[in-house]
Amino acid sequence: MKLRKTPATKLVRGTGARYAAPALDKGLDVIELLARETDGLTLNEIARLLDRTSSELFRMVNALCRRGYIGQHDDRYVLTLKLFELAHRHKPIKSLTAAAAPLMRDLAHRALQSCHLTVFHAGRVLVVAEIDSPERWAFGLKVGAQVGLTDTASGYVLLAFRDETGRRSMIGSHQKVEGELEVKERQLLKIIQDVAKKGYAQLRSRQIRGVTNIAFPVLGTSGYAIAVLNIPYIERIDKKITPSIAAVKEMLRETAARLSMLMGHVD
Repeated sequence: MKLRKTPATKLVRGTGARYAAPALDKGLDVIELLARETDGLTLNEIARLLDRTSSELFRMVNALCRRGYIGQHDDRYVLTLKLFELAHRHKPIKSLTAAAAPLMRDLAHRALQSCHLTVFHAGRVLVVAEIDSPERWAFGLKVGAQVGLTDTASGYVLLAFRDETGRRSMIGSHQKVEGELEVKERQLLKIIQDVAKKGYAQLRSRQIRGVTNIAFPVLGTSGYAIAVLNIPYIERIDKKITPSIAAVKEMLRETAARLSMLMGHVD
């Protein structure tokens, strides 16, 4: 990986000196730099690219870690999704959920199933959007619900469609939710490899009997998963005919691909 110095610091230093806030400048420089580095950076690399010393940045980097804006795995620092979470709270800003909402409504209407959108946040999988099934019988997850990283279809897809450094960082920061099942490292790795090969995850729910979870990645400009689109499929056993699980899976695949395009992903 070739590292290039960023001009951000010099630009900031040269303007508005009268009202300068050096500590804030350092923090913003670190965040903006890590936003461009998907593999993460060491403290020494951050310092070199920002034309500063490691001692200048040490306390700032620790503060950003403590506040959840960046995460650490081994000696490398990566940007977390906290900024995404803050942006999600700010209604006027077009966000992932704003782009996803009409597509998810159409998906739920055609599939006759609930669907939800998840992201990785603070070591867990967070539901950021949900559309109920139009049917009177439905199963779904509430917005704001947190689910496990290592025992859900969402978690497997988030881990599968990520670079190795990011994957290690996610696993390293993993925080178990109540009831989360133990998964051995070798077993988890095999599941992730299978999901990456297939392009999606489909498995019986490990939390609710009778539910089959289907999940496809929402890819960003980097080609990595920025979110996961999910359907917790439940099967009708009465006389009403509803889309089969195979048909629903294809609808979900198409919708996730469309949302990925809106997020800037190009095949």
